[in-house]
Amino acid sequence: MTDIRTFLKNYDGPKVRLMEVCGTHTASISKNGIVCMLSPNIQLISGPGCPVCVTVTAYIDRLTELCMQPNTIVLTFGDLMRVPGTERNLNDAKAAGGSVRMVYSPLDALRYAEENPQLTCVFAAVGFETTAAVYASLLQEALQKEIKNFRLLTSLKVMPPVLDWVCANQGGIDGFIAPGHVSVITGWKIYEPLAKKYNIPFVVSGFEGGQLLETIYALVKLRGMPRVMNLYPSVVTENGNEEALRAMADCFEPCPAAWRGMGVIPDSGLRLHGEYAMFDAGSDGLLQDHSFNTNCRCAKVLTGAVSPTQCPLFGRVCTPQTPQGACMVSQEGSCYNYYISGRGSK
Repeated sequence: MTDIRTFLKNYDGPKVRLMEVCGTHTASISKNGIVCMLSPNIQLISGPGCPVCVTVTAYIDRLTELCMQPNTIVLTFGDLMRVPGTERNLNDAKAAGGSVRMVYSPLDALRYAEENPQLTCVFAAVGFETTAAVYASLLQEALQKEIKNFRLLTSLKVMPPVLDWVCANQGGIDGFIAPGHVSVITGWKIYEPLAKKYNIPFVVSGFEGGQLLETIYALVKLRGMPRVMNLYPSVVTENGNEEALRAMADCFEPCPAAWRGMGVIPDSGLRLHGEYAMFDAGSDGLLQDHSFNTNCRCAKVLTGAVSPTQCPLFGRVCTPQTPQGACMVSQEGSCYNYYISGRGSK
C-alpha cells in the first residue's frame, strides 16, 4: 500500500479523469480524504450512481399527489422526503395534510401494509439493480401472502445503458470505478461490452479507503486499455447473483427511463410486468424533469460535466439545510459530500 500511495501522490503522467459511479463510493472518497492523496494529474468526478439524485421531478410530483388521496399513504426512505418536486417536496405535502410515513427498509413498508388493510400503501421504490432485487423478493412475498393493498411507485434503473450514455455524450473519461453494490447482483462481466466499445477500463471496487486507492492505481495503470478488473472478489463474481437476477426477471421487464440531466434512455429502467403489474401505483409516463431553482446544476454534476463547487448555488443558497437540488439532499449525493468534507476546495 505504501508503494501505491507514493505512486498516486507523485504521478506525473498524462492527466487522468476517473468517474466514481456509485454514490456510496462518492461518500467513501470524501470520508477517507482520497482526493488529497492523489496527484493533481488524477481527477475524480462523480457519476449518475445516486438513485435519489437521478430521480426526476415528475416522480416526486406523483408521490405528492398520491399522499393526498383518501385512504392512501406513501411510505418512503427519509432522504426522498426532502427532494424538491416541481412545486413542493413530500415534507411540504405532509404539512399540507398528506399521509406520508418514513420507513427504514422495504420490509417495514410491506409489514405496515399487512397491518393496515384499510389503507392503500404506496412504497417509493427508487434504486438500481441492488434494490430492484430486494423489491422483487418483497413482491414475491406480497403475492404469496395475498397482500392486496400494497403498491410500488417505481423509478428503478439499470447501469449499463446510462454508462453507455455517459461515454457517448459526455466523453473525457479515462476509466470507471465500477459500482460495487450493483456488481454484487449483476456480476462484473456486464462491463465488458462497454470497455471494448470505448476502449476504456472498468475496475469493480470495494468501499474501504485502501480498496479505493488500489482501484484508482489499477485504473491509472490500465489507461487506454479495454479491460475489466474485479478488485472486490469477496462478494462480486463474474455473473453475479443468479437467484436475485431470476427474481428480478420474474417481476420486472426493461423499459425507457428518465434520468436527471440525461433525459430518457431506452431500456435503462425496470417496470413491473406479468402478475406483478397489479402492484404498480402508476409509474409509467413519469418522464418530465424541472429544476426547483433554475440556477441548480445537479443535472450537469451527475454526468461529470461540472464539479459541485462550480454550481453558483453551492455553499451559498444550497446547503444540506437548504437543498435546492437532490444532489445536496442525499447522503450519497455529490454536492452533499463535497460540502461536508470540503472536497473541491483544497
